[in-house]
Formats: sequence, structure tokens, C-alpha cells
Amino acid sequence: MTAAAVTSTDAAAPAVTTVALEDSPDLLGLLPRTGALSWVRRGEGLVGWGEADRLEVRGPGALAEAAAWWAARSADLVVDDEVGVPGSGPVVFASIAFDPAAETSVFVVPEVVVGRCAGVAWLTSAGDADPRDLLAAGPPLPPAPARLRYADGALDPASWCSAVAAAVQRIGAGELAKVVLARDLLVTADVPLDPRRLLDRLAARFPDCWTFAVDGLLGATPELLLRRTGRELSARVLAGTAPRGAGADDDRLAAGLLSSAKDRAEHALAVDSLVQALEPYCTALSVPAEPALLTLANVRHLATDVTGTQRRSGAGGRAGLLELVDAVHPTAAVCGTPPDVAASVIAELEGTGRGRYAGPVGWLDGRGDGEFGLALRCAQLSDADPAAARLFAGCGIVAGSNPAAELAETQSKFAAVQAALES
Repeated sequence: MTAAAVTSTDAAAPAVTTVALEDSPDLLGLLPRTGALSWVRRGEGLVGWGEADRLEVRGPGALAEAAAWWAARSADLVVDDEVGVPGSGPVVFASIAFDPAAETSVFVVPEVVVGRCAGVAWLTSAGDADPRDLLAAGPPLPPAPARLRYADGALDPASWCSAVAAAVQRIGAGELAKVVLARDLLVTADVPLDPRRLLDRLAARFPDCWTFAVDGLLGATPELLLRRTGRELSARVLAGTAPRGAGADDDRLAAGLLSSAKDRAEHALAVDSLVQALEPYCTALSVPAEPALLTLANVRHLATDVTGTQRRSGAGGRAGLLELVDAVHPTAAVCGTPPDVAASVIAELEGTGRGRYAGPVGWLDGRGDGEFGLALRCAQLSDADPAAARLFAGCGIVAGSNPAAELAETQSKFAAVQAALES
């Protein structure tokens, strides 16, 4: 099978212009009702709108084809960039399928990008218009839907628990060490869903997450798959989750997560899978000996921040960010160990394709810098029905996993997007 691609334009934009902004705008507040693109954390990052170009690609060589397409497109542009920081100049937003060989990945080049980082703000436009003429606040947010209806996705709770039990049995038999099983939830509203409201509510409740939007997939991910700035690489690995509580109970749950042999074993598998994938590309990697706690509004995670320096020469030194993403995805945090066996078990037990859920999502600029997270805590808006969406949540299953406890964990994760939809 060969990679298949679809592009939306016959020619690249003739010019890309980036100008500095005197004021730092509210990034999410600039977005229009349709075509929102976002990668924002604590008010910094990138947003975009419009579509100067687009690539849809699938097949065994999907990410290599996307990398070649972006390199060729960037090389053909006339760039005037007075800012010169990661994210200025040409930028493509990307949402990559969990299985790029089997499902479609989407790359969108916006007509307009607004960025902010470390006190510097800028605006980039494709074409000949003065970028400052394109900067205006988006329309007001509509009220929340008056009514939301939820329905089971591919598996009802009982069937999903049976799938977890089957996975635990196969882990016990030595077939694999870990598998991440996800379930989906369908939602229908009484009015069309506005992606800007969902992004706004997620960003307000989860400021330490990356609030993302690409081609109708929206969410707030706490997990940074890979950031590249020059030769410097960094990632945040999450695995092992506990709910929040009130008062002393919250402290007890946090201590329990840190001391949990099951959660720490699950976390170690996720860290090891990332490190093993990155080692051939790096001169050095820094990995903390112990995980830290990442505390969010609804859950806590065990977290490890990994940093490294990419090689200057050899195959590892020549690798671009998309090649690095291809090398590290899927990690044990979203797939399992060993990954090929876990992927087969996922396809068998989940009963539905994941699409771009749990796939890399983020951006890449013309210099090769960029950031990719994992598309978690997210909703896929329906193309056919503007009032419908599909929500996703998953759990790492290891020896000793309890199906009822794992079901409760998915419900905690669904709650993040449900609250944003309902408020």
C-alpha cells in the first residue's frame, strides 16, 4: 500500500509576512466561528484561521510524505519575518492519526497565524495583505447549549469492562506488558456546537494543558510528545492517574498515586518507550530518576519531563521533527508495550478506529521547530452534524488493573470535555 495524499491548492502562497505586535492579544479570543486552529497554554502559543494549503495523507509513508511536502512548500515561499522566533514565519498545524498507515492525518497551513511567547507577540499572513489589517477580535461566544444528550459509542460500559478484563488476562499470560484501551462517548446538542466556546472553557479550567484545535479535533492535552527548538528536544511523559478529592482526601489520593506500584510500573513503561525511541537521535538525554505529580482540575498524573540534544551529524542529526515524531509515536503512554502487540490488541478489543484521537497534534514552522502533544481529553466535531461530537478517554491497562476502577478513570477524563461543553 502506498501513501495517498490530497492537497487543496495548486500553488503555494507567493509570500509569507510576519510582523511584531505592540500589544499581546488574547489568542483564543481572535478565533472565528469556523476553521479554528489552536495550540495555546497559559495564554501563549499559536492560533490560526483560514486555509492557504492543506494536505491529507495516509499510508505506510504518511509522515515522510508530509515532511517532504512541507519542506518543498516552505522552500518555495518568499518569507519576510521581522520576529524570527519559533512559530513565526511559515507554520503548518497538524493532527496525525493514531495509526498513520491506516487512517488519515491532516496538515493545515493557515492564512493567518497569531503567536505569543515570552512577552513577544506577532502576526503572520500568507499573501500580499498587510498583516495588521487581518487582526480583529472574533465574534462573541454564543451561550452554552440548553440540552446535551449522551450515548454510548462503540462499547457500552459493561462491554468495555469486559475488554479490560480480557486485556488483563492476556497480560497475565505474558502476551504483553501494557495496553492502553480507550472508549468513546457520543454527544448531541440542541444547537450547533461552537468550537470557540469549548476551547475557551478548556483553557480556563486547564491552563497547564495545551488547548488544541485542528480540523475539528479539539481538546486540552497535558502530554507533550515532543518539542524541538534548534537541536534541543523535550517531552513530558504522563502515565498513572488518580482522581482528585476534597481536603485531606485529596492529599491521600496524591500520596497513593506516588506510592502505587501499579501506576509507577505503568509510568516506567511509558518513559522507557520514549527514551528508547529518542536515543538514536540524541547525543544525551536527561531523565529524572523519580516521577513528579502533575495536578489538574479533575485528575493527577505521574509525570516525567525528558530533555535531550539532537545529534549534529549522522542520520539522527538530519532527522526533522516529523521524522522524530514518527519515531517516538506511539509511545507506551497511548498504545502499550510492546507497541506492535499492543496495537493489535487495541484494534481487536476497542471495536472502532481511533481516527486522530491519541495521535500527535501540534505545529511545525519553516525552520523545523515545533511542538507536538498527544490528542487526549478531546472531542471530534462531526462533519455531518454540527450539533454532534465524539468524545474519547483511555486508560493504561497493566497486570492488576481493575475494570471498574479503569471505567471510573475514563469517566473522570470524559468529565473534562463534558464540563466545557455544558458550561
